[in-house]
Amino acid sequence: MRADRLLSILMLLQSKGSLTAHELAQHLEVTERTIYRDVTALSTAGIPIYTTKGPGGGIALVEEYRSNLTGLRPDEVQALFLLSIPPALEQLGVGETLRNAFLKLSLSLPKPAQKKQKLSPQRILLDAENWNRTDEAVPWLRVCQEAIQQQHKLEIIYRSEFNTDLEMLVIPLGLVSKADRWYLIISRDERLRTLQVSRIRSARLRNDSFHFPEDFDLTEYWKDWCAEHDSSHHRYKILVRVTPTLAHILANHRPTTLMTPPMQDNNPWQDLTLEFESFDDARRMVLGYGGAIKVVEPLALRRSVEDFARQILAVYNG
Repeated sequence: MRADRLLSILMLLQSKGSLTAHELAQHLEVTERTIYRDVTALSTAGIPIYTTKGPGGGIALVEEYRSNLTGLRPDEVQALFLLSIPPALEQLGVGETLRNAFLKLSLSLPKPAQKKQKLSPQRILLDAENWNRTDEAVPWLRVCQEAIQQQHKLEIIYRSEFNTDLEMLVIPLGLVSKADRWYLIISRDERLRTLQVSRIRSARLRNDSFHFPEDFDLTEYWKDWCAEHDSSHHRYKILVRVTPTLAHILANHRPTTLMTPPMQDNNPWQDLTLEFESFDDARRMVLGYGGAIKVVEPLALRRSVEDFARQILAVYNG
């Protein structure tokens, strides 16, 4: 729409100063002729905009002109600029929209404050990504989002935890992003379920629509589901014997470490009880610490670690 384009010209000129018609045309993906027509329209509307010819020339606003687009105080806007756009919102396709919103906010600042705002991302960085983050492909996320917004049923093929594909007709009620993983909350056969979006193999909007249940609260549902998930989640416990140095490391970095008995600095070995998500996670950790750790129980893990050690020795001795 032209009104949006006129506002965008104002925002670009206020944030960047003087720009050529060619630069504005590239930003807004229009022709230079269109830019000149828009400049004339802004000038006719009383906006103090002017053009200069020759090298170093361009289109600009008079220095004193500033449109206060928000009612926020300068310190409030600067605080917002410390935030970065999380990957989950980029996956939803709203990253560019948020960047445009931040641009509008920057224009509410006076000139000196705008310079400080531009320095904020260079001085303070908030990195919310986990060290062990693994990106999951979510090609059907947008389809799920569209189904929720339009209130249309979804026909999906879902890969279960047992690696079988299930065809389902579902009512999509909400999307949740937790620890860089997307979950789709659905209703099927009048029962609520939580699906992992990365396990969706295909998704298609149906023509038939639905009405959101009046008693459904996404925040409350997710809170209850997480509590139930945590309480029922299987934990794999192991008993190990470690060196004092490793005992201190594990005690400081693993909240599930239990000293059995309490640590004694004069003891060359320390017994610890550790919890893991799975057998594989436990074995991986034990192998990673080499001779500083020894499995006491369970016997199956001890035998598996011994087998891996023999395989490693065979490779290097060979």
